[in-house]
Amino acid sequence: MPGVTATIITLNESANITAALESVSWADEIVVVDAGSTDDTVALARRVAGQVIVRDWPGYIAQKNFAASAATHDWILSLDADERVTPALAAEIQALLAGEPACPGYRVPRISYYLGRWIRSTDWYPDCQLRLYDRRRARWTGRYVHESVQVDGQTGRLRADLQHYPYTDVSHHLRTIDKYSTLAARQMYEDGRRTSPWRMIVHGDAAFLRNYIARGGFRDGAAGLIVSLLNSFYVVLKFVKLWELSRRSDADSR
Repeated sequence: MPGVTATIITLNESANITAALESVSWADEIVVVDAGSTDDTVALARRVAGQVIVRDWPGYIAQKNFAASAATHDWILSLDADERVTPALAAEIQALLAGEPACPGYRVPRISYYLGRWIRSTDWYPDCQLRLYDRRRARWTGRYVHESVQVDGQTGRLRADLQHYPYTDVSHHLRTIDKYSTLAARQMYEDGRRTSPWRMIVHGDAAFLRNYIARGGFRDGAAGLIVSLLNSFYVVLKFVKLWELSRRSDADSR
């Protein structure tokens, strides 16, 4: 019966860390890797976690791989501070690890709480994330955005939801969109992608229709409409920033 280590990376997460850690208190071990928080994150983490490590921030991928390397057990449950493992998900993981898992990695459906309700539509749900994995056959990879676990072998899927509390309000959401659209544009630019004003419009409209109509955002009322609009805005903004990068590069080369 393999043990499991829950890992969490943090930076100024005092508002979230206690609830996140309590949701994995059943794990065989908890490892927190903090990037130098200036609030009470580290002190709060030390009340629950067996191991709390403070180290400089090398990026999401390197930090998550370091957290996995610091674990005692090979099976890793990677959690963000704004996520919670429900009792149903905990029971499902424990039942899986009571035997010999058939796959080296498992995806978990993630549900987000936003504007007073759980969003069960749009690109946000089920938003399956690979969070339970055997570190001997998997590791975090990627570049600027959308880091993910790459597994050597087939992956399975768990049924119970992982709860996610991504934004405190719309302003927080907009600040995050600004940050990640910059990273996404940089990644697209380095991959050789370019855009035009027409493509900005097309991609934005397509994103809204996908979120609100095809993926049922209309079923979540005003919250579903707002998520659909802001998901579309994110798409438009990353292409606008890609256009800006291209224009600046062209000007510099003259």
